[in-house]
Formats: sequence, C-alpha cells, structure tokens
Amino acid sequence: MGEHGRIEVRINAYDGAYHFLNGRTGEPLRPKLPTGDLAKGSATSDPDGFPLYYAGSRDNRLRVIALDRPEPIVLWELNAETSVPNPLWNDDWDGAPLVLGDYLLEGGENSWFYVIRLHRDYDRRGLVRVDPKVVLTVPGFDDALLDALTDTNVSIENSVAFRDGVVYFANSGGLVQGWDIRGVLRGGSKAERVFRFWTGDDTDASVVIDEDGSLYVASELERNNARSREVGQLMKLDPRRPNDPLVWSFPITERGSGGAGGAWATPALYGRMVYIATNYGDVIGLDRRTGTERWRIHLAGPTWSSPVPIDDVLLQGDCGGTLHAFDISKPFRAPPELWSLSLGSCIESTPSVFDDMIWVGTRGGGIYGIGDRKS
Repeated sequence: MGEHGRIEVRINAYDGAYHFLNGRTGEPLRPKLPTGDLAKGSATSDPDGFPLYYAGSRDNRLRVIALDRPEPIVLWELNAETSVPNPLWNDDWDGAPLVLGDYLLEGGENSWFYVIRLHRDYDRRGLVRVDPKVVLTVPGFDDALLDALTDTNVSIENSVAFRDGVVYFANSGGLVQGWDIRGVLRGGSKAERVFRFWTGDDTDASVVIDEDGSLYVASELERNNARSREVGQLMKLDPRRPNDPLVWSFPITERGSGGAGGAWATPALYGRMVYIATNYGDVIGLDRRTGTERWRIHLAGPTWSSPVPIDDVLLQGDCGGTLHAFDISKPFRAPPELWSLSLGSCIESTPSVFDDMIWVGTRGGGIYGIGDRKS
C-alpha cells in the first residue's frame, strides 16, 4: 500500500529490470530500474516503512534500492562472487530477503547465507540512507553433504524462514539447516547450528513453519538416491527432536517436466491441511497432523506456482496458463472449482492477494491484476 491508499505492485522480471506499477491500472508509477541480467528472484519491500526495496539479479548482485527519489536509486549492492571465500554453483539471488529490525537475512545461489546490518536512517534532507555491513556468513553446505552428493549443486534458492531466534533454510543438495542467530540480532557475531536434516534431493521450496514450530519441507526428485526414496518429497519435521525430527513423510514420485518428480512449489498451511503442488501437475491436500492424503486434482503441469489459501479459497496457477480458484471450506473433501481464468501462458509465479485484488505474472511476459467485476 502506497501513499493515499495507492496500491503499488513491485516485481522483478526476465527483462532484467525491477518494475513499479499501479496495482489498479498497471501503469508505471516509477521508472524501471535495469540490472545486468535476469531479475527473476523474489523481492521485499521494507516492512518498517522505510522507502527501501531489497532485490537481487542474476548479474551477481543483491541490491538495496531507495524509492524516495524521482527514480529508484541503488544505495548499496553485494556481489555473490566476491563476498564469501568459497562461492559454489551460481551467482543469482532467488529468495525474498527477510528484514528483522535493522537486519536483512538472505540466502544466495552462491550457496551461502547472510545476515546484513542495514543501518537504516534518513539524511538531513529527509532522504533514506543505509550503511550496510555483512555481520554473518554461513555456508549452506557442509563436508558431510558434499561427501554424500556426486555434484556441488548446493545453492540456496528458497526464502529463509524464522522463528524464536532460529533461521531455517534449505539448499539444492537437500540440506535443511536451522541456525540460532539471536546473538547476532543483538549486535554480536556468534551463531550456532541447532538443526540439520538431509532430504536427499534438491530443495528449492521455502521451509514453512506452523504455530507449534514444526517445519514442512518439499523436495524435488531428480537424483533419485536412497535418501530421497527413504524420506519422500514432502515431510514434516520437528526441530525440537533434532536427532529424530521426521514426524511424517509423503512420496511424490509421479514425474513431469524434465523427467523429475517432487515439488518446486512451497507448501501452504491452512487450518487442518497442508497443500502442495507438484512438478507432475497435481495439487494435493493432506492432513497436516498425519500426512494422510485427502484428495488430489490434476492440472496442466508443471505446477511450480505455490498454492495460496485465503478465505476458504485455494488459488493455484498451472502451466496451461490457467489460474484456478477452489472451494476449500470442507478441507477433507475434494474441492469444487469456483472459477478459472485463462491468462494464455504458463503461470510459474505465485499469486499475490491484497484487499479485493489478485496479481500474478506469466512466462508470456504479462503481469495481470484480477478483481471482481462487481466490486
């Protein structure tokens, strides 16, 4: 929400730029900010009211951008290749940065996790300023993981999750970690790993945390190793039992795009259910207490768009270019479709919902604002 009730939609795009649009009309509200490559990662607007935008690009750089000038201005940037001693795999920034107080938390495709002190403030002219310092770097990999794999694809491509002082993230080698960073967030420099779990395979979906602190983790099925067959592709983990955290697991073996199974989409929690969309094209509803499948619906795969449950409605995009809305008011029943809308091209992005509008992007290059014609 912008000034005077204006809704601003901020997106990163495959044209290598960040865009800032009027949410009601789609017209640009600010000039776009070009980067040096694809800008496909998720981004974050400052949650504390500072006119700042945090976003990455495949040109190696994570940026802090000021939005209180006539044009968006890069105040600071971090290079994925030079900011850590041993970058692995890639230099993109896929996950949405998480801002906690004056600290920014982010994982990179260089396989490292960062905590950055922003030092947000305003200058004498009233313009926002920052003086960021990297205060913690943690490898998303360890020797045991590299020994278990036949490759070095260990990039962090999900958005980090945080609860009670512990940050959770996973990587493309299937390593899920929890780091206690309470001391760092109080101005210190020490962090401790308090949780480690290996899924066996690429885990690009973000870790989801429920009200009890349990973790829901979705993995792909590409390496097809013994570990991925053992623990499945959707699992519930209890970090309070670090030596035996697996509460339940669910296999997703049907293969879709690229011959892979499992899920790229982030699981969604709603009431008694967890919803997952798969590479094959299934949307599956499970009892989140037991992991029991209650229903599944097949759509045009791959369904990489993460499910969005809101007000007893489940929104799901598919790769046929259709956005679906399902009635999930009776969670254990296969949900009837309320409506669908064809957008003409594969929907990989996850819809955003605010007030009475839905916004979503497609591989065809369109950004769509969707509302009720009667409103």
